[in-house]
Amino acid sequence: MTAESSSTSHLSAAMTTAQDDVTQATGESTLGSSSSRGAEFYFCCVVIVLGIVGIVANALILYALVASKQHKKQVLIVNQNALDLASCSFLAVTYALKISNVSLTGRLGYWLCVLLLSENLLWWAIEGSVINLTLITIERYLKVVHPIWAKKKLRRWMTYLATAFPWAISLILNMSMTLLSSAVIGGVCHALSVFEDPVAKLFHAIVYVLTFYVGTLLIFIFCYGRILVTIRRQASVMAGHGTVGTAHATATQAHAHQIHSNVVKTMIIVCAFYAIAWLPENVYYLLVNVLQDGELTLAESSYYAVVFIAFLYICMNPFLYAAKFDPVKRILLSMIACSKDDQPPHTIELRTASTRTVQQQ
Repeated sequence: MTAESSSTSHLSAAMTTAQDDVTQATGESTLGSSSSRGAEFYFCCVVIVLGIVGIVANALILYALVASKQHKKQVLIVNQNALDLASCSFLAVTYALKISNVSLTGRLGYWLCVLLLSENLLWWAIEGSVINLTLITIERYLKVVHPIWAKKKLRRWMTYLATAFPWAISLILNMSMTLLSSAVIGGVCHALSVFEDPVAKLFHAIVYVLTFYVGTLLIFIFCYGRILVTIRRQASVMAGHGTVGTAHATATQAHAHQIHSNVVKTMIIVCAFYAIAWLPENVYYLLVNVLQDGELTLAESSYYAVVFIAFLYICMNPFLYAAKFDPVKRILLSMIACSKDDQPPHTIELRTASTRTVQQQ
């Protein structure tokens, strides 16, 4: 990424500013070579492919959730996949625009910078996904640890309000931040890098990491820790009273418990993957903002690796649902089975004839 190229994410913006500081101090361009521009182009191409894979995978998972009637039972999980689908869509569109070298002139150029080249819409969906993941965690906590209270207090309208909250709050946060710190200068988009006060930029970095990573992880650890303890206690109680009551009641209770456990296990894996995938990005972003005036030597390969791991997360979530969430898994397996059954008649006849031949021999 050169100092003259379009800034990408909040991480890229911080990196670009740090590079500008180094350039001013040394009088040399750190990443201005043609090889650097070539590496940027290939990185963008890989990210576009990653986004397309994520679009297809998330669309399949959304179809499976609707086909299995889970969209009525697991509203927030459907919302999670919708946010991931939006993230992958904006990922592909944004990076396709980056390598197209669009000239930014006039009002259209300004809004292309603010909405797409700044990755404003991309991070709107990504951060909305993080907020929604936190809401799913809290919902699971209330329904498993405090089931009586949840049954009395939680209403359907609250769930639908919770689905709108991540979209709205993330849009407000990203739009306000991008509008205040982005500009088109000389036909080039400078996103999230036009800060009048360096302290304000550092404050934004610290608040972002504490809110969207550290605080989110603390919620995950507390809620799922309590959930696992409650589920284990419920399982031991059911085992101790296995002979009491009718077989139908016992089977119904066991089935409900299994559904809860399945959803919780799936979401724990998703949260654990979030913690691992986003750790490098948050550490790198914080270091770039804390260590000023060339104290941190920026490696382009490190930047690409950090961003790639972060983007990989939003594209891998649907595969986790496909592998661990039983209703989705059943629909996808049935789709595969149907595709195998839909074969031309002559293929079936040939297989039948060959089977008869083997049997006669």
